Amino acid sequence: MVLSVDALGMKREQAKATELAAHFEEAGPEALLRWVARQYADRWVLACAFGPESLILIDMLSRMQPVVRAFFIDTDFHFPKTLALKDEILERYPTLRLEVLKPRLTVAEQDASYGEALNKTNPDQCCFLRKVEPLQRALQGHDCWLSGLRREHAPTRAQTPMVQWDWQRDMLKVNPLVHWSKSQVWRYILDHEIPYNQLHDEGYPSIGCAPCTRPVTSGSILHQAAQDDRSGRWFGTTKVECGLHL
Repeated sequence: MVLSVDALGMKREQAKATELAAHFEEAGPEALLRWVARQYADRWVLACAFGPESLILIDMLSRMQPVVRAFFIDTDFHFPKTLALKDEILERYPTLRLEVLKPRLTVAEQDASYGEALNKTNPDQCCFLRKVEPLQRALQGHDCWLSGLRREHAPTRAQTPMVQWDWQRDMLKVNPLVHWSKSQVWRYILDHEIPYNQLHDEGYPSIGCAPCTRPVTSGSILHQAAQDDRSGRWFGTTKVECGLHL
């Protein structure tokens, strides 16, 4: 088989990402974030949904960068407590430069084109319209994006490397906390007194769009014994990912 020039280039990028992942697995998230800042200058961006991992990365970056670049996809279906947390974090971290992206269609326009309650009739299509397509716009002009993925989140993420080549978007993807445990995440949050979504203390291990997210237990996040950290998402279906990370 003869590979095209583009294919050969992507093969080289994948090999480089694999090498970087092996190195930074031992070096830790702060070292990886400093490398990203040096290597990519202003061409990196953090995907932020205001989950605990995103909050940790904002905190770490704010300690080492004059500006923290991030984006938030407002699907029009977020819980009020998620939007309130966004405002609280923006006030706490004045160096955070947050781009807020909306789907191209309003909820009313989506209902008119695809039918009401698309999240129930075709959840993959709903996620594409309200999350995946805005992500494509958010990443334009960047060469590297950061995410808060962790291997413990779900079986679909168990093999996620710390650094990977995003073939779909032809750019580097960095997951600095991928090897952290839930206890490490929440210890950092509590030790640094970072505000977090109070829904975590109301039985929600993972928080997405309100129509597709359910509580799975009661009590503090630290005492929840959920099936996995994304339990309660797309409740009652076999769907486990929205498409942003696949």
